[in-house]
Amino acid sequence: MKLFFPFFSSVLVSIIPAFAERFEHKACYAEWSDKELTVGNPLVERKWTIRQGLLTAVSFKDKTSGKEWLRQPGRQPAPYPGGAVAGEERSLTFQTKTGKLSPVEKESLVVDVAAKGAQDSFGYQFQVFPDSSGITVRFFPEGRTEETFEEPGGKEDGPTGIEGPATVKKKRGQPIQALEDLMLSPRHLRYTQVEMMDQTDHHDELVFEREWLPLQDNFEAACNVFHLEDVLTKNGLVFIKLGPLPHARPVKSPWDVRVAGGGRRITFAGQGYPWTVLSYSGGRAGRIAAIQDYQRCLRDYVPGRDGMFLSNTWGDRSRDSRVNAEFLLQEVEAGSRLGVDVVQVDDGWQAGKTGNSAFGKGAWGNFRSANPEFWKPHPERFPKGLKPLVEAAKGKDMKFGLWFGPDAENDMENWKLDAEVLLGSFEKSGVEYVKIDAVEMKSLKAEANLNKFYDMVLEETEGRVVFDADATAGLRPGYFGTMRVGPVFLENRYTDWGNYWPHHTLRNLWTLSPYVDPVRLRMEFLNQLRNAEKYGDDPLAPAAYPPDTLFASVMFASPLGWFEVSNLPEKYFETIPPLVEAWKKEREAIFSGHIVPIGRTPDGYAWTGFSSTSKDRKSSRIVVFRELNEATAWSTTIPLLEAENAEVIVLGGKGSATFQDGELKVTIPETLQYVFLRIGFEGD
Repeated sequence: MKLFFPFFSSVLVSIIPAFAERFEHKACYAEWSDKELTVGNPLVERKWTIRQGLLTAVSFKDKTSGKEWLRQPGRQPAPYPGGAVAGEERSLTFQTKTGKLSPVEKESLVVDVAAKGAQDSFGYQFQVFPDSSGITVRFFPEGRTEETFEEPGGKEDGPTGIEGPATVKKKRGQPIQALEDLMLSPRHLRYTQVEMMDQTDHHDELVFEREWLPLQDNFEAACNVFHLEDVLTKNGLVFIKLGPLPHARPVKSPWDVRVAGGGRRITFAGQGYPWTVLSYSGGRAGRIAAIQDYQRCLRDYVPGRDGMFLSNTWGDRSRDSRVNAEFLLQEVEAGSRLGVDVVQVDDGWQAGKTGNSAFGKGAWGNFRSANPEFWKPHPERFPKGLKPLVEAAKGKDMKFGLWFGPDAENDMENWKLDAEVLLGSFEKSGVEYVKIDAVEMKSLKAEANLNKFYDMVLEETEGRVVFDADATAGLRPGYFGTMRVGPVFLENRYTDWGNYWPHHTLRNLWTLSPYVDPVRLRMEFLNQLRNAEKYGDDPLAPAAYPPDTLFASVMFASPLGWFEVSNLPEKYFETIPPLVEAWKKEREAIFSGHIVPIGRTPDGYAWTGFSSTSKDRKSSRIVVFRELNEATAWSTTIPLLEAENAEVIVLGGKGSATFQDGELKVTIPETLQYVFLRIGFEGD
């Protein structure tokens, strides 16, 4: 991975210091010598010993709780490339930088360590943000491109039938390929693998959690998120790999996590991507808060840019048959009435024809070879280009977006030409929102080129262009591969095919939100009266929901009006704008707070919802849904809120609520309804 540092403001280089050196930046710090490296901030501190240029973890301290997570040094160096590594002395160079790795990040301290030997050389990078309880690590084993997974020393023998206490025979095998090797201190640990799915054209259940409470079990897991928690204290650690999901990685890893239960040893593996381990306290809600804080360091939430209400006409399935300047001007006008922030045109604005066209099959992925003029505005549909539409949207206090597919041919070799198309749209027309589709990331080179494409646009627009990265099909970066670029466009659901069910969309947002910051999810609601006959008299059919309930179901994410706004029933314009207005007043508070799913997992019959609690823990914004159940009232505690008694203001929906003695009591008289609340005193 090539790294760019155009946003860094200061650099300090140190070559094999004879004594410990220290560097500080905005509450972050690093201290190093030829024998030890320490990196930390007010929330966390990690320490490694250094021998022959290889690092071994010796301390992982959660400074908030005072908990030391490691009882002894790791059994092997980590990061470690696997295979035979020469036993030689390596010269060390330390370099610090401050600033940003990309224009959308928060400021951080970065420490680069180069360990150079005659036979093997390694590079390490440690990045720490002031407001996150984890340290991002990148490892660069020079000249090694293939994964090596040997059996570790210390693996238990299989059962023999002879009874007795379980023991771990400490074989001194060759060190395995590893990112982390941690010998954990707490005895009573709950381990959880979080398996996630994308390619939502083929999957609808997207999150699966598998749990262990092992005394002596050994197991492996493939995943991007894995957490462990001390069941006695509710303190824990979360491992996050900043790459595609296991199935989509160009280089596959047999496993990402290996646990030796008896030895309380955990090893993380699968090189080629950055990773972090976050500390947290306070159980589930504390874990969610730590994950969201970290993700907001990689892409800082910016009001007026992120969390916008976007409309896209493709959801009504007219595809490109109606796309032209006159139609889009009608969309702008109707979008203004509804409260839309961004009107986006999908496939059809461009001169080239795609495989999804209503006018016959065209190109998909091989856009440039099919038509060198593919990405110019369609000369007949948009004879004056896109700028008049951008200006019309601007006149209504809205923005304009478009759909785009990077060329997949030859490992996305045309990435620079593709970036120039979007930079031209930004500079000449003012287009700031782009849905990215058709990505096929089948090789490391294609993955690298896709990242270059994104980085070029982000850097040259100073982060103003927002990408909706489609995760509905193909081999794509998914939830964690390109977190800096914008929200994940999660689903294509259509009433035409009978696969839009509002409670399923709500369920996916609810189950993903503990692991993917909801502002990073583009979640859809549709025109619920289209194709109503295809659902018959099903009580959970889209037509059974009031339009404002549909918007409420996605307003704690980045909402997507997946329809032609100008074709909506008048009922939408009567019920949704008042809720959108109330939501916009609270939006910054919602997306700046910690968003935690509350109630039961949505299944069509639950009481469910979300709470967003401010970081000072004095106020919350809450949406509660009553699905098809017989209870008119429900109660819950509010995660992270410290108040015991507070004022409750109803902002929208049909219901009422009180908050006393730390308990929220909600009444919603009708099914498939909601209530939108603010809890806290005036000024919170």
